[in-house]
Amino acid sequence: MIDKYGRVIDYLRVSVTDRCNFRCVYCMPPEGVELMSHEQVIRYEELMRLIRLFAELGIRHIRLTGGEPTVRKGIVSLVRDIHDLPGIESVSMTTNGLLLPDMLPDLKAAGLSAVNISLDTLDEARFDDITRTTGNLPKVLDAIRLSAEAGLNTKVNCVAMRGVNDDEVLEIAALAKLLPVCVRFIEYMPIGKHDYEQAIYMDEVLDLIRGAFGKLTEDPTLRGHGPARYYKPEGFRGSVGVISAMSHSFCEECNRVRMTSEGFLKLCLQYNVGENLLHALRSGASDEELKDLILRTIDQKPQHHTFLDYAEEQDIDTRDMSRIGG
Repeated sequence: MIDKYGRVIDYLRVSVTDRCNFRCVYCMPPEGVELMSHEQVIRYEELMRLIRLFAELGIRHIRLTGGEPTVRKGIVSLVRDIHDLPGIESVSMTTNGLLLPDMLPDLKAAGLSAVNISLDTLDEARFDDITRTTGNLPKVLDAIRLSAEAGLNTKVNCVAMRGVNDDEVLEIAALAKLLPVCVRFIEYMPIGKHDYEQAIYMDEVLDLIRGAFGKLTEDPTLRGHGPARYYKPEGFRGSVGVISAMSHSFCEECNRVRMTSEGFLKLCLQYNVGENLLHALRSGASDEELKDLILRTIDQKPQHHTFLDYAEEQDIDTRDMSRIGG
């Protein structure tokens, strides 16, 4: 699929649930969010039908997200079914890692090729504060180690936040010195809010890493199908990556769209522009009608985000990240 700005859209992020066993501070409010009913959430057979159509239209890479994807029953079977679809080249998952260790062998056998595991701190008390849980940091660190040992393409996602974890950047980056993983620092994005004070731009992060570990050589190894830039400090088993959506917009190279757990095809992380595919499917639309709807919706994909100026307030998605799917 090619949008009206000439971008090839071959990457679909699929939220399989709005439920999560963490309550991360940048993902949802302290009181949590109102969960959708089971009837509102897309069923697996509906999801597989839509992903098959996306594959026929040119989607090649599927990433499963949530909420937390591992809390949904049948996730291993879903990975296997997606992996077996003609045209699909990779199936990956973004997870908090808590339930991952027990599922790793089955997920890998089903065809999962890569995992992104969220980790914003190595301090146990701070981890509890950020995730609003208790005692789970060792389990997440085990998930990272076991995933790497299993041979999955393993990335550690760290949202860099000023005044929260900016004093741990070097310690977190050093995980890639010990393990064959990619530690990625992600700029805090004010999803659903106008909060910029916590943002740390990636040039600052790279300067810190360069000052501590020396020269950063660009890592040409294919680490995924997104916009991150990767570097390999000397002596590191893995690499360090940065995602600079705020300070260095990569919208002109955007190759992705998202589908939320209620079947809404979301064209941009910031905007609420898109189409409810599940409503059309449950209304009896044929495969050809659904594909035509997908193509017409893709043609509405915005040219770029406006996080730094909020020039189009009426189109801004004000939901928290947990309801969007990341």
